[in-house]
Amino acid sequence: MTRTALVLGAGIMGLCAAWGLRREGFAVTVVEQDTVPNPRGSSVDDHRLIRHAYGAQRGYMRMVDEAYEAWDALWRDLGEVLHVPTGVLALDEGGGDWLRDSRAALRVAGHAMQDLSAAAVEARFPLLRGAGITDALHMETGGVLLAGRIVAALAEHLRGNGVAFRRARVREVDEALVLEDGTRLSADMLVVAAGPWASRLLPTLRGRVTPSAQVIVRLRPGDERWSRMPMLLDLSPAGGFYLVPPVAGTPLKVGDHSFSLLGDPDDPDRTPDGREVERILSLAARRVRGIEDWAREGEAICFYDVEPREEFILEKMNRRAFVMSGFSGHGFKFGPVLGLRLAATLAGREEATALSRWAAGRESVAA
Repeated sequence: MTRTALVLGAGIMGLCAAWGLRREGFAVTVVEQDTVPNPRGSSVDDHRLIRHAYGAQRGYMRMVDEAYEAWDALWRDLGEVLHVPTGVLALDEGGGDWLRDSRAALRVAGHAMQDLSAAAVEARFPLLRGAGITDALHMETGGVLLAGRIVAALAEHLRGNGVAFRRARVREVDEALVLEDGTRLSADMLVVAAGPWASRLLPTLRGRVTPSAQVIVRLRPGDERWSRMPMLLDLSPAGGFYLVPPVAGTPLKVGDHSFSLLGDPDDPDRTPDGREVERILSLAARRVRGIEDWAREGEAICFYDVEPREEFILEKMNRRAFVMSGFSGHGFKFGPVLGLRLAATLAGREEATALSRWAAGRESVAA
């Protein structure tokens, strides 16, 4: 008899769980409260980043290699590659731990990198200002995942391979899903991947995972050289920011590294506070030449589901249900490998406790 599975949530985690389960032979239904792709979902944006540099979180650094293998499997299924290699440039102004820890971990793992001085940063990347840089690291590996296009293509692929989609809002979760109209949906296995909405449905997540409204700013730089720039991670103690170059027709994106830990993902008004937009642009203006003259292509609020240590929660809830949560803005890059490993566990080929430790970045799980 064919085993059945329900997946709550059609963001990258829910869709990758459905992809993995379908590959394991499950009959899968995905339940999503909005259209798919959900324009309010955390995964539906122009881009997300994938890179090996991970500070002291060596488990996630090692997991990136597994992630690339899983993305390759997904590209084969989708019939297209939705990833643009850019490399990564990380800058530090204050002698913090992240870049130093990243370098140490990368060296042990044998990853190629180049240390740069402030003068070398300006010489190699003249679109940037080198003032204040105390340390810099450049890697040729790493790139941009075209997030919105990935979610749309994966949903289409799943529909074409027998995965059912049901639009409904859930009011309660136990070993089944209870919809707002009282309908109870059950299956052999249940995966809850509800993003910033999960902590409302699962009392065990309250206090462990916090919805966090994050402001992003989209810009169109006047210099076409920006499309060939690496992703930028600026770690200034005055306030760090990240910058995603305008690849594959997307706008350039700027956001900050801090979590707001505020906001309601159900709030229909997702208009960013203008003061927050200007604060983010001012962080970037210290480093990026001419950014104040660029055309603005809009601002947005994206919600993260934040776990305090930024460790993923991939845990067994009960005898037939798992939860995927706490991805804190860095989970997208691991969506396919998490989906495959979870599906293998639900199929009985991996052990749940070991999977949870691996997903939290604490130890490896043999492939």
